[in-house]
Amino acid sequence: MRITRSPLFYSLSSVIQFVLDSIVLSCTAMVVSYWRFVYQVHPDPMAATRDTVFRVIPIVVLIQVIVGYLVGIYRRRWRYGSFDEIAGLLITTTISTVLLLLFRFFDSSLNPYPRSVIVIGGFAGVFLMAANRYVWRLSREQLRRPTELTATKILVYGAGEGGIQIVNTLLRNPSSPYLPVGFLDDNPTTHRLSISGVPVIGGRESLAEARGKTGATTLLIAIPSADSSLINDISSRAQKLGMDVKIVPPVQNLNERPLNPGDIRDLTDEDLLGRRKIHTDLQQISNYIVNRRVLVTGAGGSIGSELCRQLARFNPAELIMLDRDESALHEVQLSIHGRALLDTPQTVLADLRDVATINQIFETRRPEVVFHAAALKHLPLLERYPLEAYQTNVIGTATLLQAAKNVDVQVFVNISTDKAANPISILGYSKRIAERVTAYFGANSASGKYISVRFGNVLGSRGSVLLSFRDQIENGGPVTVTHRGVTRYFMTISEAVQLVIQAGAIGSSGEVLVLDMGEPVSIYDVATQLVRNSQKPVAIEIVGLRAGEKVHEELFGTGEVDTRPAHPLISHVPVSPVNREILVPTPQDPRAFMVEIAES
Repeated sequence: MRITRSPLFYSLSSVIQFVLDSIVLSCTAMVVSYWRFVYQVHPDPMAATRDTVFRVIPIVVLIQVIVGYLVGIYRRRWRYGSFDEIAGLLITTTISTVLLLLFRFFDSSLNPYPRSVIVIGGFAGVFLMAANRYVWRLSREQLRRPTELTATKILVYGAGEGGIQIVNTLLRNPSSPYLPVGFLDDNPTTHRLSISGVPVIGGRESLAEARGKTGATTLLIAIPSADSSLINDISSRAQKLGMDVKIVPPVQNLNERPLNPGDIRDLTDEDLLGRRKIHTDLQQISNYIVNRRVLVTGAGGSIGSELCRQLARFNPAELIMLDRDESALHEVQLSIHGRALLDTPQTVLADLRDVATINQIFETRRPEVVFHAAALKHLPLLERYPLEAYQTNVIGTATLLQAAKNVDVQVFVNISTDKAANPISILGYSKRIAERVTAYFGANSASGKYISVRFGNVLGSRGSVLLSFRDQIENGGPVTVTHRGVTRYFMTISEAVQLVIQAGAIGSSGEVLVLDMGEPVSIYDVATQLVRNSQKPVAIEIVGLRAGEKVHEELFGTGEVDTRPAHPLISHVPVSPVNREILVPTPQDPRAFMVEIAES
């Protein structure tokens, strides 16, 4: 145990503080009394001070210790030198002054203690006692700061709440790996300020000057709401100066989730490509998630596992995680609870194609909200095996929808893809049919709402182009790009899932809700950037479009109109339903069958 945390240290420090306060009050009383007699042109002000003050000092000290103990300033009730302790000090002095004035009222001696000395001395004493605490706290914090010998000098971009939080945390930790030496902020009103002793040197255009002036070798982007365009600009400026770039992760609410040194991490490709500030209405989400039984299919996948992690924070009555991959279920349970014995009803091992099992799960567990994230999604493979796509993405979805209808599920959210808009691939056709079958159940169910949510590529998901590029770069290349002009929409998993959950609150039955993915990104530019960041001599090779691939993906199909009545990043699109009864279990030509239904 550290000595500064022991009960003995707390008691000893309280005694020392009382002694210091007593000295301050005694000296203040003598000085104020002396100058009072000087002002009155007393022939011997020092003798008058001795006669009036010295005999009262023991009473002043006794009252101070009793009142101070009762209020709490000598019981370590507050952090030393904090505003709370200063407020307690002011209360203590006010009470003590009032008590001394009462004693003075009954003092009939020849040389009574002057009332003016009681009042002026009391509040002058408050100032000096507060100053004593401030100097002590400042000295302590200076001693606890990391030094240039043990920590890397960093510049912090962002002098807002996030930047101030992280700087204060770093400066209070003597073992911190980083020593903040300057702020940068584009808000001119912050320039030339000093925050916790760290100066605001200027805006982003002052980066070179700040680097030269401070000797910093690392730049920390400390704006949790920073989007990709800002991160790209700041990081490129820093890298040209030979600086390492660190970042803090997106945090939706700094009051609920303060930043700490463990949040500082290296810049990722996701930060550079898909990061945006997402605003969600927590009340709307709570209304349909809190204390409800929630089932997630494909719970072990990239989207499904993030859905489970975010849904768990809303305290559902039960979170049922369904997947056919036992290892994936183990991973998602471990990521949520820190343990994964797979021995609770929370994890369910099942296949969407097993109609009897799905029906039995819904009948016994009776979920109230369903997020359907299970699907086959790898486009080239599904082009070769269209029946697999049909049986999982179409029939499997229809099986879930029927089971949900049977138990009166209140909200059913089908996760779709931008490839369902004007589809040309097996994946696109299968997901477009799933959207339309979902709309059919929305139109023909007596209760509950059935919606689909459509979005594009998710950064960091299994099979993501980023992961493929990283593996290729790691292996020495070449990095393969299908077409020099190909573009795709990107969004991080976390941000996509936030909008999916929000969509479940605002969607109307039968709609497809389309997430705003920002501007499409050139895949060739992405590959170029990743190669440049790796600093490896890796070639980029154009291999040509594969069957079913588009040069430019679309979020809206022909005739679909972008309207956003409820959320600025979520569009509502009506969908023409397809009767579930026309879906045969095993069509002779699954490709032709799906094309016919999707385009009907």
